[in-house]
Amino acid sequence: MLLINQIVLKYLIVGLGNIGAEYANTRHNIGFVVCDALALDLGASFSIERYASRAEARFKGRTLVMIKPTTYMNLSGKAIKFWLDKENIPIENLLVIVDDIALDPGVLRMKRQGSAAGHNGLSDIILKLNTHEFSRLRVGIGDHFHRGFQVDYVLGQWTKDEEKLMIPRVEVAVEMVKSYVTMGIELTMTAFNNK
Repeated sequence: MLLINQIVLKYLIVGLGNIGAEYANTRHNIGFVVCDALALDLGASFSIERYASRAEARFKGRTLVMIKPTTYMNLSGKAIKFWLDKENIPIENLLVIVDDIALDPGVLRMKRQGSAAGHNGLSDIILKLNTHEFSRLRVGIGDHFHRGFQVDYVLGQWTKDEEKLMIPRVEVAVEMVKSYVTMGIELTMTAFNNK
């Protein structure tokens, strides 16, 4: 019985992004930023392991395994599948933190499931896990780009004004993850979505 409880209380928290200095502080890497902030908040540090940088922390009786895939965004599913299997974490306890151009910068939305909505990282996760039924925390980055320049925009650096806006929103995102693992997704959506 104790073993079952341990499995149930273990979560895989995934921040999506691209590795490499050229991608640091880009809009597409907001998942990495939130994951870093969560690890810092919980006193954990990342180390390079198979397919990902990994950190682990305990929070209110839960074990949080945090990963930042090193497979690049478009192959994120490979890392997630590996770590779900290795850590024996059920897909119900998977939370993916992802940038979303459909939301204004700083808007935070937690969802139980959904389509990839054109996001290559989510597309690969859905393909590798063979399901779209996993929780995600969508972090708005806006869509302030001209037609044909989406890639340049998402891989572009934050402006100074955007950085000022995003810093407190990242802190809220960390609180949302902590709420998700303790209160569950429904109560977290009620408490934080549309705020």
